[in-house]
Amino acid sequence: MFVLFVAFALWFVSLLPSNSNQKGLEVTQPHDLRYLLQGINESRGKILAVVTSTDIMGSSEKKTGYELTELARAYYVFKANGFEVDIASPKGGEPPVVIDDDDMGKFDFAFLNDEIAQSKVNNSIALSGVNADEYQAVYFVGGKGAMFDFPQNAKIKSIISDYYQSGKVVGAVCHGPAALVNVTLDDGTPLLANKTVTSFTNEEELLLIPDAKEIFPFLLQSKLEEQGAKFNKGPVYLEQVVIDGQLVTGQNPWSVWKLAEAMIKQLGYQPIARKITAEENTVSILSTFENHGYKQAKEQIKSMQASQKDSVDRILLAMHSIVSVMEMDGIKFYNMVSLLAVADND
Repeated sequence: MFVLFVAFALWFVSLLPSNSNQKGLEVTQPHDLRYLLQGINESRGKILAVVTSTDIMGSSEKKTGYELTELARAYYVFKANGFEVDIASPKGGEPPVVIDDDDMGKFDFAFLNDEIAQSKVNNSIALSGVNADEYQAVYFVGGKGAMFDFPQNAKIKSIISDYYQSGKVVGAVCHGPAALVNVTLDDGTPLLANKTVTSFTNEEELLLIPDAKEIFPFLLQSKLEEQGAKFNKGPVYLEQVVIDGQLVTGQNPWSVWKLAEAMIKQLGYQPIARKITAEENTVSILSTFENHGYKQAKEQIKSMQASQKDSVDRILLAMHSIVSVMEMDGIKFYNMVSLLAVADND
């Protein structure tokens, strides 16, 4: 049995790509992004991105901060579509950041090498000093730290309430919707009452952090529901974006691209064309698997391989096969590994 396990483990690892391709992206500069070069030159206004200032999760010793990918990708969508982006945080200054090496792509590395973007984030505006009238929309970036310093921040509540009631766009992704908690409108009703939203789900939270109920002040999905929201949950760790008027929410980091472009639409513009990433292709495959089964997901991979235009992120497929183990779903794990083997022929 041990020999079989080792043999399977070695075979599984052999299906994974090396990091050599990612290393080539580490030097990516903003001017290397064709998407930006083909973007809108005219100024359409400004969007405020808000990140957490919290670096430790509650009384635990676990480090946290804002998620780099959730800021970087939205930042460039906004920029490419003609919006200047300012970055704010509850305390101002340099906020703590979480960088997941496995999730890094060319836009994320470009953000790290972008002198203007880095100056903005490392010298973030303290929320108390934000002039909310300057912006057409606000975007709340995820990161587990947001659970601790977004819900009770008076400036956040004021901005969201004013923006929502004046028809401006409010966006939030992953743990970013913690900003919507405790927001009250001028008539005394909770903002969330009867609003359809999404966020990082209880299932996603507890799968990664089993003691999340002890670490966080609340589970985000539960809190949103307690305050009257209609929660629209998608499959774990897959793209899910919900639009309710000018309120746009995303479930997790894999929802950022679609959420940012949905905000552009809610601002009255058609988002400019963008080459879909390998990660997004893989999320689409995984969504097909969840909704239609293994056979159609396999055909989708083969179709992408035949086109020689669309690539697949095998690391992400492998991650979801591991998630199926965490869910103790043996059949799903078998099918996920089979998809990974098919993708290995890409």
